[in-house]
Amino acid sequence: MTGGRALVSVRNVSKRFGATRALSDVSVDFHAGRVHGLVGENGAGKSTLGRVLLGIHAPDQGRLILDGSPIKLSGPDEAASHGCVGVAQELSLLPALGVVDNIVLGTEECIGPLVSDRGNRQRVETLVAQHGLHIPLDKKVGSLSVADQQKVEILRALGRQSRLVVFDEPTARLASHEAVELCRTVRELADRGVAVVYVSHFLNEVLSVADTVTVMRDGRVVRTAPAADETYESLVEGMTGRSIGDAYPPKPPTPPQDAPVVVRVNGLGRIGEFSDVSFSIKKGEILGLGGLVGAGRSEVAHAVYGATRASTGTVEISGSRLSGTVEDGLSKGISLIPESRRDQGLVVGLSVRDNTTLPHLRRFMGRFGIRVKQEEAAAGQAIQEAGVRAEGLSEPVGTLSGGNQQKVLFARAMLGQPRLFIADEPTRGVDVGSKRAIYDVIGQLAQSGCAVLLVSSELEDLVEMSHRVLVMRSGQIVAEFAGEELTEANILNAAFDTEHHGNSPSASGSQQD
Repeated sequence: MTGGRALVSVRNVSKRFGATRALSDVSVDFHAGRVHGLVGENGAGKSTLGRVLLGIHAPDQGRLILDGSPIKLSGPDEAASHGCVGVAQELSLLPALGVVDNIVLGTEECIGPLVSDRGNRQRVETLVAQHGLHIPLDKKVGSLSVADQQKVEILRALGRQSRLVVFDEPTARLASHEAVELCRTVRELADRGVAVVYVSHFLNEVLSVADTVTVMRDGRVVRTAPAADETYESLVEGMTGRSIGDAYPPKPPTPPQDAPVVVRVNGLGRIGEFSDVSFSIKKGEILGLGGLVGAGRSEVAHAVYGATRASTGTVEISGSRLSGTVEDGLSKGISLIPESRRDQGLVVGLSVRDNTTLPHLRRFMGRFGIRVKQEEAAAGQAIQEAGVRAEGLSEPVGTLSGGNQQKVLFARAMLGQPRLFIADEPTRGVDVGSKRAIYDVIGQLAQSGCAVLLVSSELEDLVEMSHRVLVMRSGQIVAEFAGEELTEANILNAAFDTEHHGNSPSASGSQQD
């Protein structure tokens, strides 16, 4: 590890949130010109430690040392004045403002008392060109995809005069090639003398970009070591306290040729998003949907569910045509895990029970209102099956770790006893232990006869979990892979159109029974 005095040191820091001890006697040093990875399972304390560095949380015990002198941060603004800025896992943008305004917010270029729109735009254009994070500058942030909003958040942090930058799950919403560009930017920051704190569940990514790695478990530091001395397996063992085992469960048996078709999508289109999308999914089949961010995958998933209305085409569940509304989809047995759990899935101020039963309240209605005992019994069974770790059903869902929040959405879906289960980026932003639990639930749903539509940017997920994979590009299905052709290389080539592999969906006819 590097010698010399650290830029920022954390000494014996502890932090509680109610009965939960998030950090316990944590000490770690962060050096200028170094990328320092923080890894651990959800709830290990790594994000809390990042927020202490940024002045978002004040430690209950211990101290921070900046340039050799103790410092108390009263809030993020004071941290930023010392050059400590962050890219948060949960986005903190102003959706009604434009991209440029969000990036320069609080640091605008001015000519006298007036804001210089031209100066701000030139500054942002320089940032975009410098870091390779290309986004449409003339749009409102609220109209952007989740991935592009993440780029806005990153560019805002990079545009400050930063001495220490905390990245919390920075590539969770980015496509593979965009993640590579971001890692290049991270290394460039370190080369310019910035101290980088890199929090991520993508362990191989951490090993590739970090100089030093701190492993955390249950709010404590397990060890800090040079990244060159660690492996994926050693990190997992340090994070969990056990050997890695198998990352994926055995794939459920491929449904027989004569298995009944659960969902049939024919000629589905939505102006400006996707067109002529057709496929079917059999009982017990897991169909993967791959492609780059912006290819139209999530838009198709939401149209099938009924969250957005398609312009053309039809969706049938077990032979019954859907009207294109969420209510009709739910009544016919469709459940959806959305891409962004906090923005599209959870009501963070409500309890675990309320979030689990929210779409299914009609099941528990009695003459005098909700039958609370029945609701609690059903919610309790669902969260147990989904492996949710919470202090109780009344705990606010916003206090849970990211992995447990995601499992609450699975509990909600399982409570609906779905015929079709749509999982849109189901393992985004969760740790390796929670990922395996989520894969197990998906496999169990398929084995019970549920049809599964799995949307994922993680190629390994698609290959290891799916019976077939469709690849989208520019709003259309361009390839289908199964059996020996179902490989990461083939999916990636089809997504980028670098080679002409696989069967054309329209030619093969295998999508439509």
